[in-house]
Amino acid sequence: MFSPLNAILGLFSQDVSIDLGTANTLVLVRGQGIVINEPSVVAIEKKSKKVLAVGDEAKEMVGRTPANIVAVRPLRDGVISDFDVTEKMLHYFIKKVHERALLPVPRPRVVVGLPSGVTEVEKRAVHDACSNAGARQTLLIEQPTAAAIGADLPINEAVGSMIVDIGGGTSEMAVFSLGGIVASRSLRIAGDEMDEEIMRYAREKYNLLIGQRMAERIKIAIGSAYPLQEEQTMTLRGRNLITGLPEAVDISSVEVREALSAPVGMIVDEVKTALEETPPELIADLMEQGVAMAGGGALLKGIAERLADETKMRVYVADDALTCVVRGGGVVLEHLDTLSHVLTTTQRRNTRR
Repeated sequence: MFSPLNAILGLFSQDVSIDLGTANTLVLVRGQGIVINEPSVVAIEKKSKKVLAVGDEAKEMVGRTPANIVAVRPLRDGVISDFDVTEKMLHYFIKKVHERALLPVPRPRVVVGLPSGVTEVEKRAVHDACSNAGARQTLLIEQPTAAAIGADLPINEAVGSMIVDIGGGTSEMAVFSLGGIVASRSLRIAGDEMDEEIMRYAREKYNLLIGQRMAERIKIAIGSAYPLQEEQTMTLRGRNLITGLPEAVDISSVEVREALSAPVGMIVDEVKTALEETPPELIADLMEQGVAMAGGGALLKGIAERLADETKMRVYVADDALTCVVRGGGVVLEHLDTLSHVLTTTQRRNTRR
């Protein structure tokens, strides 16, 4: 619905692309680049529901808060699990982007990346959260499409191209040709499940209870999906479940790879399924072009080599893999007239207001 006031306020607002991730939220301002890259965490006072901190500051509180404060991750598996907290988080990020703006009430146009497997209800929840947070217009784009655009794949050409986007909550794989998705798979297993598997491994093998931040550190430092040239070790610190006392044990990259084998195997199998659903002409293109990887999970050591070994194709990690989705959304903002067809179907009718 057109609003003259929104149109006027829009002149003084900055259009933004948001990658609303389970683990991190990235915000790109049109013409400026990425201005926010912070964890999707909100610290809330339990009784009053007052927001005490958002992003980096809130993540520092995870596992360290007193009883009256709770650190919440409002997105689970790539979708909103706590609508009110997500809205407050979006409001905080949109306001932060416009701190130096002339008007105190920003009304930006917002492009948001969503997992391809979300339902219409989940799409509506994100749309409403953005609108309530101050967006004058919310445009939704599927994350694999945004990631492919951000990775500079030729998705609009008559040639096959493929992206594998592994985030915090979801793993997405999609094959593109002539501006559309030919085959795709969405799996709600990604970085978070990898952390949980490391926590489970430490609990079962060493009777050691470790936190998610410790598991994430181990995954980033020595986690791998394929044998490393030089295997490494790292110290796990936590609480012994038998004695109840603090304990530290050394864990090797071989053990971490074993812990990660189930989620990594499921992601590999899903990529194979997507390839099985791809027409042979496009498979020939993919063998020539290669398969691009994006998202934080693409940075897991050896994941590209493991996929290449299993699929018999060249697999490479896109430049700046962590930011592909938000940069793809930024490209759509810049070229909305020619790229409106890549927006999700429920939004295509509303690209102009």
